[in-house]
Amino acid sequence: MGAYQVTGPYVVTGQRARQMRVVPADVLKRLYGKSDAKGFVQTGAHLALLIGGGWLVLATLGTWWVVPALLLQAVFVNTLFGAMHESTHYNSFKTRRFADILAFFSGAAILNNAGFYRHYHMAHHRYTQDPLRDPELITSGTPRTWGNYLFRVSSLPFLMIRARDIFLFPFGFKGDVNYIHQSAWPEVRRWGRLLLAFYAALIVGSILLQTTAVLWVWFIPLLIGLPLLRLYLLCEHTLCPNSDDGFANTRTTLSNPLVRFLMWNLPYHAEHHLLPNIPFHHLPEAHRHLRPHLKYVAKSYAKVHGEIIRSFAGEPAKACSSAATFHCSASAR
Repeated sequence: MGAYQVTGPYVVTGQRARQMRVVPADVLKRLYGKSDAKGFVQTGAHLALLIGGGWLVLATLGTWWVVPALLLQAVFVNTLFGAMHESTHYNSFKTRRFADILAFFSGAAILNNAGFYRHYHMAHHRYTQDPLRDPELITSGTPRTWGNYLFRVSSLPFLMIRARDIFLFPFGFKGDVNYIHQSAWPEVRRWGRLLLAFYAALIVGSILLQTTAVLWVWFIPLLIGLPLLRLYLLCEHTLCPNSDDGFANTRTTLSNPLVRFLMWNLPYHAEHHLLPNIPFHHLPEAHRHLRPHLKYVAKSYAKVHGEIIRSFAGEPAKACSSAATFHCSASAR
């Protein structure tokens, strides 16, 4: 992995049985309840922001006001990751067909073959923080130098991998991907071909209509905002131990209500890993039940990145920082 390194051997703790007993069974049954209505409200609200942001970009073209408009739209476009993520778990809607539709279009908006992402992500859940089997660690690892950190945040590695996914997977190329089952590849190819057809339709439509609106409303904001999404995703597991202890191998970052809304409550990430079938609208309640047991609960993404940078910049990173940065449960093992 070069300068990307794992933080130690994988440790089996035997905590998984205990994890399932933390939330009472009657509460769990209610928290597992999914809702089409809540999915449509969340999707509609995000779509309204995208339309409003796109209008603002087009209305300010040719002026300096287009710069803040593009930055705003960059946030709205890249936070569609939350919609794709929840939909690949079938947590965005009760009706699975609706979830598949949202997964496809939100994935397309951020250059993701959602069919591939679903299997990649399930492997990540199955082998979280296992350096030999977790695809997130296999493909990224932990940045250990300023160069690695900045290269990862730049999104260049992401764009190179997405080019492979978009242009090669639809035609049967698998490369060195060995973390998804062979039976999944027909689905990956099918979603990949639909994705290529969708992008082709956008290009052909733009040429026929002689418009650059798609470029300004979607593609440029996407590229501008990709580093923000990398910064966000880097906080989910970096510096957490390589173990099967779900109370410790994933970090929740509380952030603020706006970030939680735009990301479909995905900042409650430890809760999501412990109970991955709980839909986005029940994660705040799951957090109230699970927080006393969580080892890493950060207050902000800036604080987490301070820890990450200190881990390779010569200052000792604190595995469990002060209350200003992390809440560290007294039950942390």
